[in-house]
Amino acid sequence: MSDGTAHGAHERTGLLSYTEDDNSRKVIDFTDWDKEDPRNWPKSRKLTNVAIIALMAVLSPLASSMFTPGIAQIADDLKTSDDVVVGATTGFVVFLGLGPLILAPLSETFGRRNLYLICFSIFALLQIPTALSPNVQTLIAVRSVSGFFGSVGIANGGGTISDMFHPSERAGIFGWYLLGPLLGPTLGPLLGGLFVQHLGWRWVFWFLTIICTVNTVLGFLFLKESYAPAILESRKQRYEETEGSKFRIANQDDRPFSTKLASSMQRPLTILFTQPIVLTMSTWQAILFGTTYSLYTNFEAIYGGQYGFSTTQVGLAYLGSGSGFLICLWFIVPKIDTIYNYLSEKHNGEPKPEYRLPLANIGAVLIPISLLWFAWTVQYNVHWAVTILSTVFFGLGQLTILNTVQNYYIDSFSKYAASAIAAGAVFRSIVGGIIPIFVPALFDKVGYGWGVSVFAFLSMALSPVPLLFFYYGGRLREKFAIEL
Repeated sequence: MSDGTAHGAHERTGLLSYTEDDNSRKVIDFTDWDKEDPRNWPKSRKLTNVAIIALMAVLSPLASSMFTPGIAQIADDLKTSDDVVVGATTGFVVFLGLGPLILAPLSETFGRRNLYLICFSIFALLQIPTALSPNVQTLIAVRSVSGFFGSVGIANGGGTISDMFHPSERAGIFGWYLLGPLLGPTLGPLLGGLFVQHLGWRWVFWFLTIICTVNTVLGFLFLKESYAPAILESRKQRYEETEGSKFRIANQDDRPFSTKLASSMQRPLTILFTQPIVLTMSTWQAILFGTTYSLYTNFEAIYGGQYGFSTTQVGLAYLGSGSGFLICLWFIVPKIDTIYNYLSEKHNGEPKPEYRLPLANIGAVLIPISLLWFAWTVQYNVHWAVTILSTVFFGLGQLTILNTVQNYYIDSFSKYAASAIAAGAVFRSIVGGIIPIFVPALFDKVGYGWGVSVFAFLSMALSPVPLLFFYYGGRLREKFAIEL
């Protein structure tokens, strides 16, 4: 586990160094200005990579919610109930969380690019049988499997950004990438509403087939490998073929392949259950995602039933939180790097992961306030614009928390950033997928006021977390340090 104070050998293993090891093998490593080092790539190449993986990270969450305006239509077409159709969302979101447990460590074993392309190709193809589903069982099964492969962008996006950008410049780029997991579920119902109303629910999945295929083709054409050990392994093989002598990669792990693979597969869960910081932050994010999906899956009932919106108008209601994401991205996210660099300089140029956390306190305050605002304005049937305004602040708070926490994970675990992020993703996605199953019964029993307030109180209980970890996180990281 990294202390976040540097980004050299301890952060990324491995031009050619003619140092010889004990076995008289020349050692391959990056030099400071090596053009193959992803952190020395031209900005255009870095941003192309970011754009492709960000689109992947948009499309899979988009698929999670895009069909929600058509739940009633699907239930009628497949001769089942609305509650059973919601299971298609639950299966997708749960497997969206389980996927990173496997796909993140695999990317730290085999490299990023191949995994992105294989998994997203499968994800695109699985939209076809989803569109052709003859019954709800097929719909739920195929959706669940597609959630696993669609998680590749979420599983490895943070690690890929860490591969290419130094800590001092990372947060702003990461903010744009993180729009995917949040903006996808927001835009999904809006786009889905248009398809459901004018073309029918199956066209939701035909649209996903087309756009996911386009994204995959762009990946094959323009996506570059960014994981340093994978690049150095390719260089090592090239040198051995041309020079006829043996080489090794700096800090090379010489354990048997099966041992390395088993270790990498265990890594996300090891991080989750041995690191109090990750477990606590993941619980916080799980509550936020559970809240988000609980609200989103009930917008049809709230705005369609209570406020009399059309399907398209219900889709537009999701843009409240989307507006909050954009406000956060423009005005708050750029300040994360500013504060991080300021605090590092203030402390003799020694950066710490905890310097990512001050702005998380904004989200910690806004989330419970916005939820209580939404809960009781809906309960008392206040004008719809007032209720949607509360979701703007909810979206702002959510992206602030997610961005600061993900950057905190990356700085704390550096080389294994993908596994650290996966550890958080699995927990939040499983909770985010399961909670909405039980929420309609809760709302029926206690109403929207107290029902949504439950989520507000839970988020309020965890609101001191960023402040506590800012002061005591360093001690916790030292006390629970592990060898990954």
